Formats: sequence, C-alpha cells, structure tokens
Amino acid sequence: MSRALLALFVVPLALGGCSLGDDSADPAASPATTRQLPPAPPFSPASVALEGDDAFRLRFRPRPPRAGIVFDLATGDVLWRRRPLEPRPVASLTKVMTALVVTTMTRPRERVRIRADALRYTGRSVGVLKRGKRVPVEALLSAALITSANDAATALAHHVGGSSRGFARLMNERARVLGLSCTRFVSPHGAEPGNRSCAADLAALTRLAMAERRIARIARVPYKQIPAAVKGKRLYLATTNPLLAAGYRGTIGLKTGYTAAAGRGLIAVVRRGKRTLAAVLLDSPNPGEQAKRLLERAFRKG
Repeated sequence: MSRALLALFVVPLALGGCSLGDDSADPAASPATTRQLPPAPPFSPASVALEGDDAFRLRFRPRPPRAGIVFDLATGDVLWRRRPLEPRPVASLTKVMTALVVTTMTRPRERVRIRADALRYTGRSVGVLKRGKRVPVEALLSAALITSANDAATALAHHVGGSSRGFARLMNERARVLGLSCTRFVSPHGAEPGNRSCAADLAALTRLAMAERRIARIARVPYKQIPAAVKGKRLYLATTNPLLAAGYRGTIGLKTGYTAAAGRGLIAVVRRGKRTLAAVLLDSPNPGEQAKRLLERAFRKG
C-alpha cells in the first residue's frame, strides 16, 4: 500500500483482551462527545481504476449480482465489473466505513460507556451489552465486523459522534473528502435503505480498511472468544463471511450485509502468494459462491 493510502486512517495497533462487562476505571476511557475527523486529502488515493476492459467475462445462473467489482487490492486495477457506479442500499457493508471512522478517532485501549440507545436495535446484535458498562473499543469493533452486531456499531457511533446522527455526519464528511460520489449514510449499521453506496466506492473503502491494521486483524478471523458480561462466561463471535466460514483458501476479509431492500452483499478479500484480490457484490442471490467463481477466474486471468 502507498504511504498516502495508509496515512488516511492508520493508527497504532495495541490489541489486548476484550471484555464486554468491565466497568472498572481506565485512564484511556473518554466520554461520548462529538469529535472532529482528522484532515484528509481532497482526493481518494484508494479509488479503483475503472478505465480499460475487463480481464474476463463470467456467466451466472440463476442471475448475476445486481452490481459488483473485482479488483487488485494493492493497485486498484479492476478485473471485472457490473454496474460499478450504480447506487444501491448496502445494509451492513456500511460497517466498513463505521470501522474506518472509529479507528481513525479512537485509541485501541479506549473504553466505551454503553448508553441506552445502543440497547434499542433491530437485526443482529451482541445481545449482552449492559447500560452504563464500559466496553473496550476493540471488543465492539470485533462484534461489529465479525458478527455484524448493530448494537455494537451503535455504541461505537455514540462514543465517537455523540449520537447516531452525529456519527453519520462524520461518515458522510469522510465520504465527501474521499470523493465517494455515490455514497451516503444515515446510520452506523445500515439497517435502513437510506445507507447507499456503489461497488466502486465500496472497493475504495475496502482498500482503506485493509490498510488499517486494527480492522485487518479483526476481519480475517472466522471466530473470536471474548469475556462476556456475565462473570466466568465467554462470548463467541462467529463470522458472517461465507468464505471465511468455509475456510476458502487465502480469505482475509472483510464484510457481509443483508436487508430485504439491499439483498445479500459481500466484500471478500483473498490473498494468494504476493497478490491480494477483492470482490464486492451487491444484491447477489448467492454471494459466497459467486465471489468464489469470480476470484478463481481473476487469479487465473488477471
């Protein structure tokens, strides 16, 4: 990755044990107040190269994804595309931007005080968060990225942005500065169809996310155990990524998403040898299998 790409979001990594129930004093803890994003250049060095022809073609049955893109993570070269600039609801693929903003504006040992709004959620969740408890940022990031927990994403958003609405403003400001023209967010989790993006913008976010060590280390694990809120118990976080869950060779990330409006979406990142390729699929009837077919062909033909 280029230095310009890394400079946008990378902060020092200091992963430790994650507890969802420790409310002890911690000097690294900070209150849930609105923060300012650090400056970023008025362009996106992570953008993908849409000019040129595809390296291969592929037919899908029963139907192809509504939109998608396959690209080289290091260079941004596009190997295959389908409607790459069509804005679509993106469901929990939203959490890639959530994680990027959080890792930019927090320290790994920081703790988040759980507020009441984080306990009012729909969809997937950790389910054991307790109001008033302090939870490590890395535990909530793990829950948001591995199991796609909406309550964890909401808790992080309130910690950084003061509220979900305040955090969405930070997300949209980052998207604007990066030149992500078809991207807009209304929440940190994506449960509503107002969170929209396109395959090309999500590819740019994928390049940034995988350059952030805190995100990359979480996104590549199929499951994780962390201490739960109940003393002596442990919480098991199992990935929603079908490639990671199946042990697909070389998989190192990144995120799934599903709502009725968005359909099934997947960002899959696979490393083989010195090359890393990624596939972004939006509204796919079977994102895991379609991603495998695309990536296998891309590694052979790209």
